[in-house]
Amino acid sequence: MQGVGFRYFVEHTAGGMGLSGWVRNDDDGTVQVYAIGSREQLSELAGLLWQGPRWAEVRGVDESEAPLEQLRGFYVRQ
Repeated sequence: MQGVGFRYFVEHTAGGMGLSGWVRNDDDGTVQVYAIGSREQLSELAGLLWQGPRWAEVRGVDESEAPLEQLRGFYVRQ
């Protein structure tokens, strides 16, 4: 979902939760999120991703494990 501030919603939400990671738009219109935190934090973030910002139309949230990246903070990745 692009054009509704979703990346900045994720950056603000995840950063506020103390998570590390990044968010970016993919060419197909989806948003990819990479987050590092406790299981509880990641579960809470997933629930918030289903809601998204006010004008978002979230059609699905897929979760998977990924190799660990050494990151500090949470940011929008281009």
